[in-house]
Amino acid sequence: MLPPFPKQALIPFAETLLIAAAGGVTFTLIGVPAGLVSGSMLVTAAAALMGRPIKVPLSLARVCFVLIGILLGAVVTPATLRGMAAWPLSIVVLSVSTVVMIVATTAYLRFVHGWEPLSALLGASPGSMAQALALATEFGANMRGIAIVQTVRVLLVTIGLPSGLALFGLAASGLPPTPPGAGSSLGELAVLVVAATISAVLVHWLRFPGGLLFGAMAASAVLHGGDLVHVTLPWWLGSSAVVVLGALVGSRFANTSLTMLLEYFWAALGSAAVAIAVSAAFVLVVVSLLPFHASDVLIAFAPGAQDTMMVLALALRLDPVYVGAHHLTRFLIVTFSVAVTARRLARSRALKPGRNP
Repeated sequence: MLPPFPKQALIPFAETLLIAAAGGVTFTLIGVPAGLVSGSMLVTAAAALMGRPIKVPLSLARVCFVLIGILLGAVVTPATLRGMAAWPLSIVVLSVSTVVMIVATTAYLRFVHGWEPLSALLGASPGSMAQALALATEFGANMRGIAIVQTVRVLLVTIGLPSGLALFGLAASGLPPTPPGAGSSLGELAVLVVAATISAVLVHWLRFPGGLLFGAMAASAVLHGGDLVHVTLPWWLGSSAVVVLGALVGSRFANTSLTMLLEYFWAALGSAAVAIAVSAAFVLVVVSLLPFHASDVLIAFAPGAQDTMMVLALALRLDPVYVGAHHLTRFLIVTFSVAVTARRLARSRALKPGRNP
């Protein structure tokens, strides 16, 4: 007989999900664009700062990544895939913007707030919090400041971008409508879920960045783009997955006191402003020179977390393939360049000891 699930572990999970659901539903009902993800994220972050035990089980988060990948892939059509031929120039511009963003944000943290070079670099690294914290641990950088700066930037981008797009009439609210006939074939739905799960596990096993989400999205995109299946997940299941992702991001504020947050608030706010300004400048270049929708480019170039930006693309009814390709490109650039530079800075600091902020 299996031992009962410990109540002391179940209660924080249940509380977290209830808080996240309340935030997501409230934001959606009052008409906030992408309200499910931004509402769940903001409310759980606030609860964490107030000392509530905000926790999301890793196993549940992984299941939700697969579900969101299925939803994202379901938006793909043959016409969308044909449009990929026009993307190389956009991706080149993104690559340049990534380098400029890292340099500018690093300089801001270093010269305005007095951070030592290694901590400034890791705090400036866009969309790669896990790598930044791992390197901070390995090299003894300012872990607390890096975590707060990275998390606040994700929060500001995720909540601010949908509202900004809505002001210009470029955003839709809520999840995309369910296609006609979606859910009418349990056989097709089973094929979709099994194929996406196998693909997600395989890509994750290969240590591909965002493997669970991108693996599931790839399988779903092939099946839908190839006109092989015509179903997607029920709306309630997709919405639940989005809420859990919002709770996961908000949970990063757990064990962070308000005093600790305020200590790094201006560094977080200022570095986010620098990153967003750089991103906006390059978005204007792409929109002016290439035939892409401004809302797609804005989310694709945004300095937010890779998985969260993919969910925003879904919630705002944007092109998830375009957004995903650009965020994956940036992730690969950041992963390589930051890792190499961080090691060089760590060696330099070892030869000439510096001072953490």
